[in-house]
Amino acid sequence: MLINENSISFDSYEKMAEYYFECVDTKPFNAYYERPATLSLLPGIAGKKVLDAGCAAGWYSKWLLDNDAKVIAIDFSPSMIEMTRKRIGEKADIRQADLNEPLTFIEDKSIDVIVSSLTLHYIKDWKPVMAEFNRVLKPLGSLVFSVHHPFMDFTHFNRENYFLTEIIEDEWETNVGKVKVQFYRRPLCHIISPVIDAGFIIEKLIEPMPTEKFKQLHPKVYQRLTQKPQFIFLRARKS
Repeated sequence: MLINENSISFDSYEKMAEYYFECVDTKPFNAYYERPATLSLLPGIAGKKVLDAGCAAGWYSKWLLDNDAKVIAIDFSPSMIEMTRKRIGEKADIRQADLNEPLTFIEDKSIDVIVSSLTLHYIKDWKPVMAEFNRVLKPLGSLVFSVHHPFMDFTHFNRENYFLTEIIEDEWETNVGKVKVQFYRRPLCHIISPVIDAGFIIEKLIEPMPTEKFKQLHPKVYQRLTQKPQFIFLRARKS
């Protein structure tokens, strides 16, 4: 599969695939902050067809399968797709796919729920992806996603113009050394407006606290997260 020219951090996630597979189950920001919030927004998924949009190493795909969902899992990284297969075998329809491109292999109005965990901030233009999400969802279907909080990106990276959509470069510590990662930061209106413009009704938006388990492991970071949000979470329904 050719990678879209607008795709960023492809090489970074190729490098981090094994790290994600080995560490994401207990990585505090994922396990004890992002994941509880995302799961709290999901509707009932037993017997439902769910798209895991940005499956990474397959944690959500496995959880969805364990809770009796039928799963399509996609990611733009071949190595992440390999890790998802390593985790769940052939229990889901697992495909390499770039959210910058149309999801032509998914039929109109065939998906009950889309979950996208910490993925959409790698997409510059949300209009096409939100249009595709709307197309593949059944009427009244749900979209649940998490992304970087606009306040965090703006303040932590000392940007000058809050209203820009721009590339940010960060460096993450992993068990394979430091990895540079790029993503897009954007103002809150550029998170909310594309969702509404695509025909969704926003049902809930949350800025949750980290869990007590996070506090036990990283009390200083826990204190920061209770004052400065890292992620923002949203559930929308196709109208």
